[in-house]
This record gives sequence, C-alpha cells and structure tokens, in this order.
Amino acid sequence: MGLRVYNTLTREKEAFRTIQDRKISMYVCGPTVYANAHVGHAMSALVFDIIRRYLEYRGYEVRHVMNYTDVDDKIIQRAAALNKDPRALAQGYIDKFDEHLRDLNVLPATYKPRATAEMPNIIKFVENLIEKGYAYVVNGDVYYRVRKFNRYGKLSHRNVDEMRSGARISVDEHKEDPLDFALWKSAKPGEPSWESPWGPGRPGWHIECSAMSMAHLGEQIDIHGGGNDLVFPHHENEIAQSEALTGQPFATYWMHNGMLQFSGEKMSKSLGNLVTIEDFCKDHPADVLRIMVLNSGYRNPLTFNDEVIDQAQKGLERLQSALKDALPGAEGAPQASLEALAAQITATQQGFEVCMDDDFNSAGALGNLFDLVRVINQVRADGATDEQLQAAQAVLSELSGVLGLRLQATRQEHAADAFIDMLVALRNELRTKKEWALSDRIRDELAEQGVIVEDSARGSSWHWK
Repeated sequence: MGLRVYNTLTREKEAFRTIQDRKISMYVCGPTVYANAHVGHAMSALVFDIIRRYLEYRGYEVRHVMNYTDVDDKIIQRAAALNKDPRALAQGYIDKFDEHLRDLNVLPATYKPRATAEMPNIIKFVENLIEKGYAYVVNGDVYYRVRKFNRYGKLSHRNVDEMRSGARISVDEHKEDPLDFALWKSAKPGEPSWESPWGPGRPGWHIECSAMSMAHLGEQIDIHGGGNDLVFPHHENEIAQSEALTGQPFATYWMHNGMLQFSGEKMSKSLGNLVTIEDFCKDHPADVLRIMVLNSGYRNPLTFNDEVIDQAQKGLERLQSALKDALPGAEGAPQASLEALAAQITATQQGFEVCMDDDFNSAGALGNLFDLVRVINQVRADGATDEQLQAAQAVLSELSGVLGLRLQATRQEHAADAFIDMLVALRNELRTKKEWALSDRIRDELAEQGVIVEDSARGSSWHWK
C-alpha cells in the first residue's frame, strides 16, 4: 500500500510522493535559544529523527534543515537580565542543545542555519515581498499584508474575517490591519541590529524560517515539521510569505507533533513545570525518553510523569533482555522452537513496516519488536545456542536502530541482575526438590518487581517485564 502521511493542510492521511524521485527535503523548526532546552524540545527533535530514520531505511535521501532562532525579544531580554551579550548567550545555548541532540542519538541535520547568519537572504526576501505589494514599510518597520494573500488561514483552517487581535496577534497602531505581522523590526537602543534598506533592525520571527528554508532547500519542499503549537500563526505566516513570493505551494506535507503534557498540563515556563534535557538524562538513559515518544505516537500529546517514565524504562530493559547470550550449557532448541522464531522474524519485519508506513505508527512498530523479544526469550529458555539466536537478535538490533534506539550501545547489566540470577538458580533447586510453594512465591515476588520467570523442560530463565 505504501507510505501514507497525515497532512495538517488537508487533515487527511495522504499517499507519500516526493517532488524529486527518492529525494526528500525536510525543514523542521528548531528552538529559540534563550534558556536551557527542556524535554518538550527533545520530543520534537526525537519525532522528526524517527521520521527521518525510517525514510532513510526506506531508501530515500533526506536533506534535513533544523534552524536556530538566535535573535529574538526573549534572547535580548534574558541577556539584559544576565548582563551578557545576546549573541554570546545564544551561542552558549546552541552549543548545549547540540550536545543534548548527540546524547539523545538524534542524527545531525544536513544544515543548521541560524537567523544571524542569514541576514542577506532574509533582507532580500523582504525586499521582494515589498516589490510584489505584499509588504509595506512604516517608520523602519516592515509588515506583511495578510488580507492580500487570499489563501491565508488554509493551514489552520481559520477564516480571516473571524480572526481578532489577541494573544497570538500583536496590536500596533502603525499597521494597516491588526492581522498584519512584522517582517522586519526597527532597532531599539541597545538591541542587536543589522543594516537594511529600511534602516537598522532585525527580522521578525516568521520570515526567518521562510528565508532559511528557501536558501537551503529551494522554493518547494516535501515536508515542513514542528510542534502543533506552531500551526498558527508561525506556519500559517510562513505559507503566506513563501507562496506570495513564489506563487507555488511551499510544502507538500505539513507534519506536527503533539505537545508534552506534565500531569495533564502543557509544560511551560509560566507554570514552572519544565524538566530540562540535562536533568532527565542525569537520572535516566536517553533511550527511555525515546521510547516514551515511540509509545505515544508523534501526533498525540505525551504525558510526562513517573509512571510513564517507569513504563518506558521497563520497555527498554525488556528489549535489551533479548540480546542476552544463550543460557550456560545450551545444547540447542527444538526444531519447532526454531521454526517459530523464523516465522516471528518475518512477521516482525513485515509488521514493523506496515505500522511505520501508516503515518509512522511507532507504537505499533515497537509492539512488533516486543513480539520478537518474547519469542527470542522463549527460544533461549528452550536451550537455543548463540548461533541460533543470532539472526533474530540482528533483526531486533537493526529495526531498533531504525527507531534510533541504541540497544547494543546501552546494553549493560541491571544492578540487580546478579541477584536475580541467584534467586532463579535457587528456585530451580527448589523445583527439583518439588518444593512448589516456595518456588512459586519466589516467582510471584519477582513478578511484582517487574521480573518475568519462564519455565521450560531445560530449566528457568528470566527477563524484565
């Protein structure tokens, strides 16, 4: 059936077709760098890393752009509060975010442009919009005429006549219309500024992404991504700017990830409920956060709490359990067990692709990996040798890698593994002596701690739930 992708523009899943054969251009809005990045920023980065990895697995060549907004009111205000140079402040946060992306195993973007390095492209873009009548100058500021673009609102599915000035639409008496938005802001005393035909100033937020996308990926791109909080006004304004300039569709597919929720509320600085990427990774393997994203599905909100984190931790340990060596003294599993394992390898590979082809259904894809884990662990308990386990473990590692998980790299014994081994060995002795009540008690109490003990004619094995 082929890959199908949900398009925010049409609100439907659509067959995926590229502008150029087997090549994909993908622009994803990056962070505004004025504070330490939090796990909400990580969620968006992980979502589009998973999407990119699967597209590359399917044989596409992906050119991926993720920008940094490194000049902005928030950056200027924070720098003033800290008595620091705004550019130095932004650079420090960029360096830190790049480090976090490496920790999270996010593939580096093909290009990582930043607003301060793209001023000639941005200024030229604004000049062209003025020439076409889509923008106007007032006292050194430049605004975009929203009502002149008759398709405004097509992404957010809003009617221009029903829009009102409010929290997301700034009111300015200099504008021709309250809906108009800034393309260029004249400099205020003490602020960073760049020379332009309209005087010193800096770009508005929305124009940055349009200019950077066009400079590095061309006038039309396959995928434009970001959080669903960017649909309006940011991405709506990007469409208006870009399509007014070129007369062509800006992006074929608009993809938006859901927001991360903290105890039912959106994470935000105003609520004081942010968890930084750095703090999370101090307490948990980075792959725990990735599994949380995979379990949720990219378009859904992701609840962030101890229960969800614990579930993801156990899921990671369960995946890693399937990569353990054969049991000591293993002499080989029965033919029926090996045939079941071979059948599961095929079913897992097919099921994984079917799920991911359905709008990157990562939760379903992960479920197929857990099915393979279950059979691997059962066949190991049946006495499979390392050689007999090798093919299935290789498939598990490969498909986990497509999702960006590092099972081999993070594979290490749990702190309690040696103790659990001892308890399972003791339980085997009790079973030999037919002391069933005590052996069952050990099994049940281990289960309460997330350890599953599986019995077979060849003895008992265990794995994390």
